[in-house]
Amino acid sequence: MGKQMLDVAIIGGGPAGLNAALVLGRARKKIVVIDEGSPRNMVTHASHGFLTRDGVAPSEFRALAKEEISVYPSIAFIKDMAISIEGSDGQFRITTKHGESFISKKILFAVGMKDRPLTIPGLAEVYGKSAFVCPYCDGWELRDEQLVIINKGAELMHAAPLISGWTNQVTICTNGPDQLTDDERKELEQHQVSVFDSVIKQIDSNDGIVEQVVLEDGTVIACRGIFFKPDLVTGSALPQALGCEITEAGMIVTDDFGKTTISGVYSAGDAASKLYQTIAAASMGALTAVAINNELNIETWKRAK
Repeated sequence: MGKQMLDVAIIGGGPAGLNAALVLGRARKKIVVIDEGSPRNMVTHASHGFLTRDGVAPSEFRALAKEEISVYPSIAFIKDMAISIEGSDGQFRITTKHGESFISKKILFAVGMKDRPLTIPGLAEVYGKSAFVCPYCDGWELRDEQLVIINKGAELMHAAPLISGWTNQVTICTNGPDQLTDDERKELEQHQVSVFDSVIKQIDSNDGIVEQVVLEDGTVIACRGIFFKPDLVTGSALPQALGCEITEAGMIVTDDFGKTTISGVYSAGDAASKLYQTIAAASMGALTAVAINNELNIETWKRAK
């Protein structure tokens, strides 16, 4: 396949990349999906909010998707990591960690986001088991439990009312200065939400289930779950290396159909959106695939004149 001209090389095999592959395969395009097999959600036991797949393990979701996609012969899956991309619209050369090379007309980055190292002691042990980032994904499992929100500032004032829909037993740890206004502190106080701005010393847990959050000032907060704001970085440095515009938050800048600022290069899923849900990533992958297919078909149509 490396010597053939591909229509699209998809970098990343999560929900966005897989759904894009499905749509493009059905459109009879030659596709390769390059994915190293270490997704961000591998720490979680189950994904939620995806109709017909609610509660499915991320690994099972991928396996089922590949099984469905395998009926379309123009799609190939490569377990590898793309380490360099050169060229321009119509002829990109992708080189992988294992030395394979592919030539493709278009590139789709579905690389997702990755967590920076978790600096709070004990957080890594509970991440994906009783500490989560999205209440839509995991709030139901922690309904009516005593929870800690680790966040601060304006984002905290979004998170606190949101999580109140699942439980009214909420304590906030800002892990340093709270970055709140006086009015925001008063609002939280009116809702009987306690705010602690001492640095978190450690999170104690048993077999992945959080038991308490211990602060540097000696405060101990008992809880059964945590929601926190992750510190994220784009899942690959290749989009920026290729010249794609990146936001300060690390997202790839695209239009409504996944087109980046570089001709012939697209992006979909968590790398290009803050809608960090499996179903949203899959949807964006499908729509971006439609845009790519339309562009390829129009180019072929015009060349045939």
